[in-house]
Amino acid sequence: MEIGLVELSRLQFAMTAMYHFLFVPLTLGLSILVAIMETVYVMTNRPIWRQMTKFWGTLFGINFVLGVATGITMEFQFGMNWSYYSHYVGDIFGAPLAIEGLMAFFLEATFVGLFFFGWDKLTKVQHAVVAWLVAIGSNFSALWILIANGWMQNPVGAEFNPDTMRMEMTSFFEVLFNEVAQAKFVHTVSAGYVTASIFVLGVSALYLLQDRHKDLARRSIAVASAFGLAAALSVVVLGDESGYSASHTQKMKLAAIEGMWETHEAPAQFTLVGFPDQEARETHYAVEIPWVMGLIGTRSLTEEIPGINDLVAESELRIRDGLIAYDALMTIRDQREATPQEVRTTFEEHSDNLGYALLLKQYVDDPREATDAQISQAADDTVPGVAPLFWAFRLMVGLGFSFIAVMAYFFWRASFRQMQFPRWSLYAAVAIIPTPWIAAELGWFVAEFGRQPWTVDGVLPTALSASHLSIADLVITLAGFVTFYSILFVIEMSLMVKYIRKGPYLDVAETDAWLKRHEHRLRTHDGKGPFSETPAE
Repeated sequence: MEIGLVELSRLQFAMTAMYHFLFVPLTLGLSILVAIMETVYVMTNRPIWRQMTKFWGTLFGINFVLGVATGITMEFQFGMNWSYYSHYVGDIFGAPLAIEGLMAFFLEATFVGLFFFGWDKLTKVQHAVVAWLVAIGSNFSALWILIANGWMQNPVGAEFNPDTMRMEMTSFFEVLFNEVAQAKFVHTVSAGYVTASIFVLGVSALYLLQDRHKDLARRSIAVASAFGLAAALSVVVLGDESGYSASHTQKMKLAAIEGMWETHEAPAQFTLVGFPDQEARETHYAVEIPWVMGLIGTRSLTEEIPGINDLVAESELRIRDGLIAYDALMTIRDQREATPQEVRTTFEEHSDNLGYALLLKQYVDDPREATDAQISQAADDTVPGVAPLFWAFRLMVGLGFSFIAVMAYFFWRASFRQMQFPRWSLYAAVAIIPTPWIAAELGWFVAEFGRQPWTVDGVLPTALSASHLSIADLVITLAGFVTFYSILFVIEMSLMVKYIRKGPYLDVAETDAWLKRHEHRLRTHDGKGPFSETPAE
């Protein structure tokens, strides 16, 4: 495939987005875990929980700063690399981004400062409230970003204005409560909670293998495994909800994920493995599980899930219908106020398919002049890359179920086996630290690559969204971003490794005060057991 302006623009945005999402899941999850740990400290007054809060809070802070640095660039790219997209749908897409900056990010950033510098200036309860406000701010940031992204997947609460030639918001509440956005939010933040839980689990396992900071490590494993098990189960349940949502909002994406070329009798089967062949329009050597896809996609045993071939035929019909809307729109543009009412009525009746007519723009300047062959080609373009989606989805799901198994095992050992962990399990916990990031990146790939050829599904093709930059501009800035982001990633890893090697900070004054309060009990305690009353080693 020839690499052109649109492909380079997509590559640049994909690179910055996926780099940024290396930091987001850990920020979301650690913010909650740190708040939980500080809440336990307030309730028990044990210095070990303050020590845990400070230690994991430091790692959260490093990750938070790098996440902010990489996230700012993305918002500028909408104006620089995707100027027509910003012009066309900015009235809708810009609103949640602005709210995220004004409400969520400033809430989060303000209280991050209080969290790190307020230990000696706030009471324990006040500081715990600050920790929870940081966590809430982090999750609010994700909410508004995902509302914006969810609208791109399912553009509700907006309509095209033929007089301004732009999309305009008709209902903020429809945008806010968009079913795709809500499903994406809970699924994404749950994935972030799993990521942080695996991270805490792995680092704590490393300390136990090194015979260091054992009190902190065991307690951290107890918290992370309980929280992570609930989150991992939520990811699977909420992922199922996303599949159900896609069955009536993004049918082509769902069919491509399944490698489902033909519409089968209900209930549809789930293809466990297979080898999709997009040229032959067939999935070779498919191993299928009856009924499962029908239950996931339709919540019924009687409703069909359309296959790719039928959806392509439907797209061709929608392109032809959209051409009627496009013809009426050109008349409105030329005649303005003098446009006959019947022309406006014609546009309104067919406007839902205007975006499909715009798919022809990459083949002909005036879609009305498109040949039957070009219309057929544009309909075929509505099929995203099936094989990459098929395998990315299955690897993501496989990792998701593995996280449930890992968290369940450590939760069982922490709760019912006196916090004793076999060394092989500790090595395994360290080894799987990168896997939740792989799953998260695969999830974003499925969501974004599966939406192609649309920037806004059914409304604005990606081929029309990019700015008119030169290839040289894109190549130079892409190389610059890769270099800069790679440096930031190295800095992040270096700082994280440094502070993990250094270990938790021991607050001597706090520990001495605790020892005096519990002197008699410590004198009679044998010092054994996973929850030894000593504040630190």
